[in-house]
Amino acid sequence: MSALFDYHALAPELILAFTVMAVLAVDLMPVPKYYAAVTGLVGLFASIIPLLTLALCSELSFCSDNGARLLFGDSYVVDTFSLVLKGLFLVSAFISLLLAVGYVESDRYYQGEYYFLLLASVFGAVVMASSRDLISIFVGLELVSGPAFLLAGWRKGDARSNEAALKFFIVGVLSAAILLFGMSLIYGVTGELTFSGIRAATVGGELPAVFTLGVLFVLMGFAFKVSAVPFHFWTPDTYEGAPTPVTAYLSVGSKAAGFVGLLVICYSAFANMRDIWGPALWIIAVASMTLGNLIAVRQTNVIRLLGYSSIAQGGFMLAPFAVASMVEGVELEGALFATVTYLLFYAFMNLGAFGVVMAGMSKVKSAELSSWSGMAQYAPGLSMLVVIFFFALAGVPPLAGWFAKLVMFQAIISGAPNVWAVLLGVIAAVNAVVAFFYYAKVVKTVWMDSVPVEIPAAELGGSGLNPALALALGITAIATIVTGLFPGVLSFFGEATRTFASGF
Repeated sequence: MSALFDYHALAPELILAFTVMAVLAVDLMPVPKYYAAVTGLVGLFASIIPLLTLALCSELSFCSDNGARLLFGDSYVVDTFSLVLKGLFLVSAFISLLLAVGYVESDRYYQGEYYFLLLASVFGAVVMASSRDLISIFVGLELVSGPAFLLAGWRKGDARSNEAALKFFIVGVLSAAILLFGMSLIYGVTGELTFSGIRAATVGGELPAVFTLGVLFVLMGFAFKVSAVPFHFWTPDTYEGAPTPVTAYLSVGSKAAGFVGLLVICYSAFANMRDIWGPALWIIAVASMTLGNLIAVRQTNVIRLLGYSSIAQGGFMLAPFAVASMVEGVELEGALFATVTYLLFYAFMNLGAFGVVMAGMSKVKSAELSSWSGMAQYAPGLSMLVVIFFFALAGVPPLAGWFAKLVMFQAIISGAPNVWAVLLGVIAAVNAVVAFFYYAKVVKTVWMDSVPVEIPAAELGGSGLNPALALALGITAIATIVTGLFPGVLSFFGEATRTFASGF
């Protein structure tokens, strides 16, 4: 269906936009500040409802069209792919907001503005999922990044938070300039803004070298956003210096938005140019998983460890993408399924891991791994969550991460016996073993080491968890366990995205 304005198709965005404004209005009212958080949570939940009605359109009497909905001259598309990714963004934002509630209440933070900026960033991610032209996807990406710059420096009195925000801002502006320059070159050569128009313009005939440069610049711009090597250098410092709930959001919501942009523009606009971006993504995937894992092994701070882990996990997500783009005969649909499925599983695991970090820091007032020694002796429940989330990230069955790794390796193996696919599979396998080492190191420290003598016994255990944080940990832990035992629960949504790549 092609239409200029479809209220049903745009209902998630409209509800979310109203929620952003409502949070700001509630913050100005003479009511307790946590009302702003409640408003945000209700709005996020309400935004999910039209996603369900759009997905189940054929079963509902009031819904007459269950196909892809094309709006604004085909620049904005609501299909199964966009619905799945919007669901990922909204659920991740819901959990991120739960993680933040107790944190921002614990000190003199500006609570209303915090939720306003977080929801505004999420709105940009939701827009990106449906964007199908250069302008809308760039505006959506910058709406994701702009509020995140401010959120990274939310602890204004902390020098490390200021440093995190400054590095993030400088790198973000640089990546935006590179991305926009690449887009301008592509538009200049093709004269098209929509991805379908760009794809049609690249069929047959030789394109000038400047077009290749434009494609590579676009890849570089998105590589910054997903913190892929060699554009990753901002990640560990920003993750460590930013407030932990913000870091959790950056590692999942913001990162997933970058991946969505990369997937959409490569599959849709550059589908005929795989010989250009395929080798580049292969190199980036190998470098990200290798460098990220090797440096993570040496980390003594849990947040920095998860920062480098995030870089490595990004490499694993790019691996199916790289194989499908380089090896003749490998279906793009399978690679898309593997990458999107990995993103879905990774969201719950990583948000849970950062929730554990927040809970652990409330116990020992430190994210240094040495301070977590022997935590099982005074916080056995929290220590069990450490096992669940860190082993899930390592891919240990029956937790969720094993299936994410499985579909990733299946996508890589589908390219055999091609030497580049086999080599990538070997590198990914070695890196999976390296990753297990440092994830297991955290579990070993918590369960097998002795409690540091410098920590007074009276301080061990600290206070109870904030109810919102406990709820977030409960949701992510249950999701990590259930989807590990029954991976079809999430892989069903990944399967639904296959149609996006068909025909490209």
